[in-house]
Amino acid sequence: MGSETNRRLAEGEAAECERILRSLPKWFGIEEAIACYAKAIAEMETWVAEEDGRVAGFITLEERSPVTAEIHVMAARPEFHGKGLGRALVEHAERLLVERGYEFFEVKTLAPSLPNVEYERTRGFYARMGFKPLEENDLWGEGTPCLIMVKHLPGTGRSG
Repeated sequence: MGSETNRRLAEGEAAECERILRSLPKWFGIEEAIACYAKAIAEMETWVAEEDGRVAGFITLEERSPVTAEIHVMAARPEFHGKGLGRALVEHAERLLVERGYEFFEVKTLAPSLPNVEYERTRGFYARMGFKPLEENDLWGEGTPCLIMVKHLPGTGRSG
């Protein structure tokens, strides 16, 4: 990696992000969830990582409160897993959030109480990025335990 560019989602690229989701059925295998994520990608603040002129991955951000923003959805093409693209997207988002005065960054993922190899990797990624487990709950319904992970961002909080 290294030649990628992080930039705002351009007109018409939401469909490309949806194709990335569909290329990851072990993470994004529920049609109803994919449809909700695709809508969010188009409507929320989304940043893409571009590699060789095409969308290689993306991160969609959502304000949860005046002091907290969330990774609503994030994904990278399978061939870019483990190559630093996800790290670059999260670090880019963190820089933006710090500039905007947010204090906390959160992400929701499948909780470890439901064993899953792919999501074990996901939780490991977020832990390496500095996110800590905060709470496990049933937000997504019985049988799909949700883990909320949070990270305190540097700075003094919102200034205005």
